[in-house]
Amino acid sequence: MNRRLLAALAILALTAGCSPKDHAGGEGAYAGLDPAILAWRGSLEASHPACAVKTEGRGCESFQITCKAAQEITSQERSAGVTAQLVAAMTFNGRKPDGSTGNPGSAFALFSKTGGVWSRAEASPVNLSSCAPI
Repeated sequence: MNRRLLAALAILALTAGCSPKDHAGGEGAYAGLDPAILAWRGSLEASHPACAVKTEGRGCESFQITCKAAQEITSQERSAGVTAQLVAAMTFNGRKPDGSTGNPGSAFALFSKTGGVWSRAEASPVNLSSCAPI
């Protein structure tokens, strides 16, 4: 298998065990979240400063979702059609200029589902294991 497929499978495996649990498929509130998380990973690979040094076209590795936590939907968000919302934290390791790994990075995102489609916005940093606000 190629590295991209292995990375995608690793992200899916990591997210499968995280709560909220009904995101992977079917008709639950979090259905369709996996592709949104994979897109976030791709965006981080392309633009996060820790991923700037590229080796064989890749700048970061060891992507891990460390937490996901459902967020309260405000009445204004609900009236705008938001049906699910959660914050997530991801860690990863970038490469150093000499090509070695160990340049750590982390990112935080707020995912909102409106009309069955997930959108992503940057979120304030949260505790990496509990997703509690810092």
